[in-house]
Amino acid sequence: MSLTSAAHQLVTLAAEGGEHGGNHPSLNPYIVGGGAFIGLMLLLWITTRFNRDR
Repeated sequence: MSLTSAAHQLVTLAAEGGEHGGNHPSLNPYIVGGGAFIGLMLLLWITTRFNRDR
């Protein structure tokens, strides 16, 4: 598969899916955003625990 044919397939796929908005109906943005925030806060807490000056 050449680069140009792969690019053409991706453009065709994006054009077909553009009319639906791209979001799954069961995805709630508040839950997804809240989960991402909690995950990032957990990673920040873990990082600060390992980065203590002793």
